[in-house]
Amino acid sequence: MPRPRPLTNVQSTSSGNYSIYQSAGQLTPRTPHSRSGRAEEAYGEIELQDVDEDDDEEDPSGMHHQNVPLLRSSASDSFPVTGYRGRGDDDETKDREVSLNFKTVAARLPIAFGTMIAGLLLVLIVVSYKEPGTLETYVGVTVSTSPISAENSTLTASNATERHHHHQNPSLIISYENYTTFPLLPTEYMSECAKLMGGFHHHGAYWESDSMEAMDVVHADENDENSEICSSTITYMLSGRVGLVADLALMAQAAGLARERNRTFLVDDTYWDRGNWTDHFEDVRITQPGPQSGCKAPPPEELVGCPRSARHWVIHSGTAKYHFGHDFSEQYEDPYGHNLNRARPIFDQALESLTTTIRPNAENTALIRGVREELSTLLSPPNANYISVHIRRGDSKPSSWKYTQSGPVPIEEFVESVSSTWKRLKILDPQFVYVASDSPAALSQFDKAADGTRTYSLSKSSREEIRALASPDEYDQSDFDQIYSLDERVQQTRGMIVDLALVSGLWSDSQNVQPQAIICTIPSAVCKLSAVGLGWDAAFGQVDQMGEPDKEQRRWVEIDEKGSIIPEWSGFDLF
Repeated sequence: MPRPRPLTNVQSTSSGNYSIYQSAGQLTPRTPHSRSGRAEEAYGEIELQDVDEDDDEEDPSGMHHQNVPLLRSSASDSFPVTGYRGRGDDDETKDREVSLNFKTVAARLPIAFGTMIAGLLLVLIVVSYKEPGTLETYVGVTVSTSPISAENSTLTASNATERHHHHQNPSLIISYENYTTFPLLPTEYMSECAKLMGGFHHHGAYWESDSMEAMDVVHADENDENSEICSSTITYMLSGRVGLVADLALMAQAAGLARERNRTFLVDDTYWDRGNWTDHFEDVRITQPGPQSGCKAPPPEELVGCPRSARHWVIHSGTAKYHFGHDFSEQYEDPYGHNLNRARPIFDQALESLTTTIRPNAENTALIRGVREELSTLLSPPNANYISVHIRRGDSKPSSWKYTQSGPVPIEEFVESVSSTWKRLKILDPQFVYVASDSPAALSQFDKAADGTRTYSLSKSSREEIRALASPDEYDQSDFDQIYSLDERVQQTRGMIVDLALVSGLWSDSQNVQPQAIICTIPSAVCKLSAVGLGWDAAFGQVDQMGEPDKEQRRWVEIDEKGSIIPEWSGFDLF
């Protein structure tokens, strides 16, 4: 290829003279639309360097002159008409399709195949989880079933609707075949719940039924359309693991669920360490008969602790944590309320249960009436006002950090709170305090600290049968059934019921004297339910929209946390 001529009239940068460039041919600037301008085929940096070196060797005097033209002429032979620019602007050649060669396809084929297999497995997993047994039926696999489940599989569709916990799929049947005693022990129900729900976090609605929650035991009457057994029940089991009032607080919510779900409510006292339920309270089959009055209780082997969607659900203080926790709060608290206002529905549920379902029997009602009558005669004037104080000792520990090292809330704080509350509420009657405590020593200390204030407690009654109800020592649930005989435990339970009634005002009518305020500590279940006895407005005053109680009109005075926790009140404890 002939070497292009240098631009002879281009002045070097070191020269101060300007010369006129004289060219044999006129240069055409290379632009995107020039006929044959192709940047790819112009000189590159290395080529220009080689040209300069050649020029330096041949003519050293030309060091300051431009040796290589900045642009080639489109008319020059050295500017070939090639490339996509050479085809002109009017070329309409379509883009060529790029195809994968055989090696690329072979390399990517395992990835595509693996992705399809993974997707198929994911679909199978979802189907087997959502519809157990579907895959077996589709491929024609016969699943072995027990005789009972095979017999139940003949149930008609209408019966399945009535007895909605019939299971054709054996994987949904809960088996208690390893147990020999029914109902199960409270600890055994806790163990079964831990197996089923220990690591399970439910994110649906409280009663939403999914594959896990559809599990249940086999029911003997599923084929019997004329069965006298209740079609659906909620049973509260008195396990003997917690105190009386702690059980009552949980039971009140369980009874409320039975009313809401239109299920028969039952109480099981098989393992209770305080005698029979009817030794102290009326039969709940009378106070809350449910939708099937007179139906028979289910066989004890059909009671299921978890899930709660079981046909015959049983709950006690140990399994309540699986049912009365976060999901329960999300379902039954007021979602639009703030702070204390969120708990209003739970408060109302407890009040209805303690008013209609959980009522002292005739014997305990007579004792409560007798104490109120005696208290009324001691007031000046008769039927005047009084403030109740509950002092919990024994196995109950303070909640606030202030008392973690110093011990229980000092008696002096109870006395000071009584005085300040009496003044704040502007009660004109002389101060009179009903004091309830599990500790005889605490009662004595209060009398000494509240010198000048008249007090009354069960131990001060003029009636021997009432004095016998007073607690002989600080209460500790762990050894309650070991220290005392059954008769002694029954008697102390009666005393606790009477104390709860006088402290809270529960189970009273308009003719009975009632407390004007309550001083207590939040770790005690008596303190929680005493607010229910007062009623919402009396206990907390006019609660504002942000859920703050009325500090001037409130009559439920908690002196452990003193309002430092939110919300200040809760309806029950979980164990």
